[in-house]
Amino acid sequence: MKPYIICHMLCSIDGRIQAENWPQAAKGFPQYEKTGEVEKADAWFCGRITMQQHFTIAAPVLAPGGKTVQRIDYVATTAADPFAIAVDAHGKLGWDSPEIDGDHVIAVLTEQVPDAYLAYLQKQGVSYIFGGKQDINFSTVLEKLNKLFNIQKIKLEGGGKINGALHAEGLIDAYSVLYYPIADGTDSPTLLDTDLDAARLPAVALKLTHLEQLEDSIIWAKYDVVK
Repeated sequence: MKPYIICHMLCSIDGRIQAENWPQAAKGFPQYEKTGEVEKADAWFCGRITMQQHFTIAAPVLAPGGKTVQRIDYVATTAADPFAIAVDAHGKLGWDSPEIDGDHVIAVLTEQVPDAYLAYLQKQGVSYIFGGKQDINFSTVLEKLNKLFNIQKIKLEGGGKINGALHAEGLIDAYSVLYYPIADGTDSPTLLDTDLDAARLPAVALKLTHLEQLEDSIIWAKYDVVK
């Protein structure tokens, strides 16, 4: 079974998500956290860059050699509420704890990750699953998250490439978007980033389920994906 996926993001009115240069952007972050709490989920899901920017330490220096580690999913615990899922295809993230603010970390890897990095994750108590040999198949990842950890609902929180990857595979069920009152206009990352054109990725229709004006002229809109 596939967990239910809701993509929860803060963006400009033109869909940009890199807020560093927005005037008074910090006003949007408490609203983002507050509305995110409305969507109770078993896990939250971020790409490597987002995790690296906000939650992890420097990547470990791994000694060459060492024992061979089988490419078998590693479950350190199934008792977390919620889980923090980090997509890290090549094993570049460092962890000083198996938790982020009490949320147990699950790393999503490819089988190309070195043995020493897998041994490092086990030593740190971080769970991990494999999404493919060289590239990550997110359908496989979601099935494993459901089967191994009983995760039934995931809050997808970016960045644009990880959102775009799940969108491209048709795996997102709903969107929760906070539109910050900024017209960005740059070529910075967007809510959904892929390298696909309309011929290879047709647009997906949405149905509005909630619309609310919050403080500081922020608009909160929720949509279901029409299937």
